[in-house]
Amino acid sequence: MPLTIWCNAKFADAEARLLAEGVAPHRLVLSAHASASVLDAGQPDPALADADVALGQPDAADCLRYPRLRWVEVTTAGYARYDNPAFREAWQARDAAFTTMSAVFAEPCAQHVLALMLSLGRQLPAAHRDQLGDHRWEYLRRRADSRLLTGQTVLLLGFGAIARRLVRLLEPFGMKIYALRRRVHSEPGVHIIPEEKLTAVLPLADHVVNLLPDNEATRLYVNARRLACLRPGARLYNVGRGTTLDENAVLAALESGRLGAACLDVFATEPLPPQHPLWTAPNCLITPHTAGGRHDQNEAIVKHFLANLAAFTAGGMMTDRMI
Repeated sequence: MPLTIWCNAKFADAEARLLAEGVAPHRLVLSAHASASVLDAGQPDPALADADVALGQPDAADCLRYPRLRWVEVTTAGYARYDNPAFREAWQARDAAFTTMSAVFAEPCAQHVLALMLSLGRQLPAAHRDQLGDHRWEYLRRRADSRLLTGQTVLLLGFGAIARRLVRLLEPFGMKIYALRRRVHSEPGVHIIPEEKLTAVLPLADHVVNLLPDNEATRLYVNARRLACLRPGARLYNVGRGTTLDENAVLAALESGRLGAACLDVFATEPLPPQHPLWTAPNCLITPHTAGGRHDQNEAIVKHFLANLAAFTAGGMMTDRMI
């Protein structure tokens, strides 16, 4: 029996055509409140009442309000709007499916972190500042400050799809990798630690990669107390959520030299205000929430959804199922 598929993601012509042709013979309903940004929260839409499946960012209250809905696939890796006990319990009671796009965004986020690690180790930001400044030939200093990733220690805060892919990318460098995770299960090549062990591991890390999602337990998780545990010169990367990091504490750690560098892609307030002191903080590299960016993003989103649609209709295993 054909399904009704509601979508509030706005795609370019090629991806819209791929979606429309790919869902056939099912019925596709496009919301009047479509958005091209996967980060935008969806608006309430009465059209969702007749849908069996939703793709995009449906309003969370709408999802619970309309009992016909059996599966939601959000167009982001994160799903904080839906990650609360009330939604989970209602969704599980309905025996409905909830999937994300983690597989779409894990690769670019992992490559983004690796690129930052390598660029800092090879002194590329410092050399670029020299080029933009007085054109000094800092031969001795830049060579002396260069570092190899080989044998260094990485601490991952969170161990989801991005972390797993990053671990694979770091394999050639022979790094020691720790990962904080609520469920302490063994992982090949990774030392999984519970939260009570974090204070002991923080001083060992050359690199701390924050991949935490936004929820009540993680807000301001990277705070002054935890930053004070780091060895001087450690480097911090945030590609998780801006709310998980105390920006004032990071600023203080950069100014004091406790942090060797902070590479920040996400912020509590976005866009980051032009007057925010992090823009000019020493050794702070800012990217505008682009870690997950890829030129073929929407095509990958549509293909991910169509693969899950095939699994959903056949009763098979869906990718990135969270509920």
